[in-house]
Amino acid sequence: MERVADGWNRGDPEAAATCFTADAVYVEPPDKQRYVGRDALHGFFRGDGARPRTMSMTWHHVAFDAGHSTGFGEYTFSIPGRFQAHGVAAVTVRDGLIASWREYQYPSPLTFAEFAGDSLPSE
Repeated sequence: MERVADGWNRGDPEAAATCFTADAVYVEPPDKQRYVGRDALHGFFRGDGARPRTMSMTWHHVAFDAGHSTGFGEYTFSIPGRFQAHGVAAVTVRDGLIASWREYQYPSPLTFAEFAGDSLPSE
């Protein structure tokens, strides 16, 4: 999951897409966004412009259950100047790659700490 964020943060959609299986399913239920396959993900991550779009991803909390090959992470994602959201992505992993990614997110201009408020654990 860190490698996906690193690819997005560096403006390298190919590096992010290689973290997914060739047949990966990436959805924001109930199909607000839906991409199937690494090639489709590469196109989505890249955007339509002449150069890859600028994106930013920060993971706040990540957990993984190796016995079930499933995990999740709370994140902040943005396309600077256009969109920012805080959310959760649930993933399944197969052979070290992400086979499914299901995200639930809420657009918000707030920082993650402001957005989550007193639901965050004390440091």
